[in-house]
Amino acid sequence: MNICVFCSSSPQVSEAFKEEARVIGRYIVNNGHTLIYGGATGGLMDSVAEVVSNNDGEIVGVVPQAIVDKGRKSSLPDQLFIVGNMSERKEMMKEMSDVFVVLPGGFGTFDEMCDAVASGMLGFHDGKVIVVNSDDYYAGLMVLMERMRKENLGYNLKDGVLKIVKSAEECVQYLQKINQ
Repeated sequence: MNICVFCSSSPQVSEAFKEEARVIGRYIVNNGHTLIYGGATGGLMDSVAEVVSNNDGEIVGVVPQAIVDKGRKSSLPDQLFIVGNMSERKEMMKEMSDVFVVLPGGFGTFDEMCDAVASGMLGFHDGKVIVVNSDDYYAGLMVLMERMRKENLGYNLKDGVLKIVKSAEECVQYLQKINQ
């Protein structure tokens, strides 16, 4: 299974979030899956990719030229695709991936998550999007989604492409269930 991980590349991210990323990395490598990710250095991107790399797992990175130009291209991927912009990055990652795991992150992560959910709802892919709500990081998003549901704007997100879990361990359990 190709597991795409959307997450922060910020070097200031908490150690607790880094450990959650390592849990996902261990699941990927211990089960013979492939990590698909943003291919940049720092933060949760390094945390998940280092675990996979250090245990001889397969890694595919998709990095925009702007990140390469900033000297933030990771050396960990076995395959690294350099694309022109974020839209190309998202398209390539969606094409390669069977499932999407969303860890804490900023606007880039949020953009990737929303794109994967919206395109999945429209049938452009059939992968689940699993949001890992570590330390209630996505509490505000959950409030917004409930409002969307109440206003009939959410299109039954929770019953479709999107799954929200409380931790990386719960994410791993869900990944095991959908991989059977």
